[in-house]
Amino acid sequence: MTHDDMSRDPVGRRPGTPGRRLLARAAFVLPAVAITVLVVFAGLHTLTLLISAVGTVVIATAALFWFLTSRGATRWVSLALLILAPLAFLVLLISANLLWVVLVAAALAVASVLCARGALRVAPHTAKAPEQTMAAPRQAFLVMNPRSGGEKVGRFGLKEKAEALGAEVALLEGPGIVDVAALTRDAVARGADLLGVAGGDGTQALVAGIAAEHDLPYLVISAGTRNHFASDLGLDLDDPATCLDALVDGIELRIDLGNIGGRTFVNNASFGAYAEVVQSPEYRDDKRGTVLRMLPDLIGDHRGAGLRVRSGNLTIDNPQAVLVSNGLYETHDLAGLGRRARLDAGLLGVVTISVSSAREALGLLRRTRQSGLTQNATHEVIIDADTDEIPVGVDGEALMVRVPVVCTIAPGALRVRVPRTRRGLRKPPLHMDWVRLRELALPRRPAQRQTEMDTRQN
Repeated sequence: MTHDDMSRDPVGRRPGTPGRRLLARAAFVLPAVAITVLVVFAGLHTLTLLISAVGTVVIATAALFWFLTSRGATRWVSLALLILAPLAFLVLLISANLLWVVLVAAALAVASVLCARGALRVAPHTAKAPEQTMAAPRQAFLVMNPRSGGEKVGRFGLKEKAEALGAEVALLEGPGIVDVAALTRDAVARGADLLGVAGGDGTQALVAGIAAEHDLPYLVISAGTRNHFASDLGLDLDDPATCLDALVDGIELRIDLGNIGGRTFVNNASFGAYAEVVQSPEYRDDKRGTVLRMLPDLIGDHRGAGLRVRSGNLTIDNPQAVLVSNGLYETHDLAGLGRRARLDAGLLGVVTISVSSAREALGLLRRTRQSGLTQNATHEVIIDADTDEIPVGVDGEALMVRVPVVCTIAPGALRVRVPRTRRGLRKPPLHMDWVRLRELALPRRPAQRQTEMDTRQN
């Protein structure tokens, strides 16, 4: 990976445009100006103002709680307090001739937040992939797991609705393990012109790889538990039946697929402490809760195989956790549970974490610190270790893989067919990422970043 790659933001663009740098710096300067205004013009009254403001908030909050939970006289007394507390604070400000000071300080604080949001905002065009109108399939073949996602296939009548639209449906039920790959390849041999899955992301990835191999359109039905892939495609997670609209009125997108040692992944491949979380029995039922509960302690005291991550001319030794993703996750999301702005950028996202304690790991997850973290975009990653095999989590499935493990990206490999109207297609929510904001305000030169990484590795 070149230094230029390392300086890019989550959608592969260089972050340091003058406008964004100016907004980021203003986001840090304006609060200092607000404090200066308070200290200079309020003088000795600053502490009194602070105590009065906090007291007003506490009283108003308690009064609101009592008003909502009480009856009779207590409720009306609470309402009176709720109205009188802010009024008393306002009278105090006016009598001390400090109202304008507070208003100016508040305006500066609001301006700081607006500047921060402006600096962190990603250009709208990065969130939408090019679309093509294609003819409806004549012989669609869909794999459905009736147990996935709390039995959504049965609850939403997905099999019956798909068959009514002319699709062939294969249910993964009955004794024994069904060979999904063999089932799907047989359908292709019989002339299927569209493949699809209603199930978890692991099954989605398996069938998507076969669809890409034969250049067939692929249909994602949001019937899994977490539906990360479906979510990033903008599909309706509350009603998976709406995904079937693509069979009669759909459009096609060309998106990327990740590959790890010949196996396709649609979301991510995780190593080290990340992989240990995936192997936890609780992970399948509560992915987000399990990651946030286990990851800090695992990272802070990880004793697994010593990993080495190589990408281009960048090498990182002994990271405790590595996440390689198909596309780049939002910068605040280090656990791979958030959104990806797009799936057609032709890049792998790579996150490595190297810390010495659970506290440092928690700081990284909360994005209050940056040291010990690398986030990069690349086309190939090689993971090596001091053992013959290492645990890997591929789209939530726990595997043992021989090293070295090669992860690559296949740009535009998959034709995804989606409904013309996607209820879940929205602009990714903006998170206040203070680490990212600090990087924008005070950009470091590539040589400085490389020196810091070399220091951490040694």
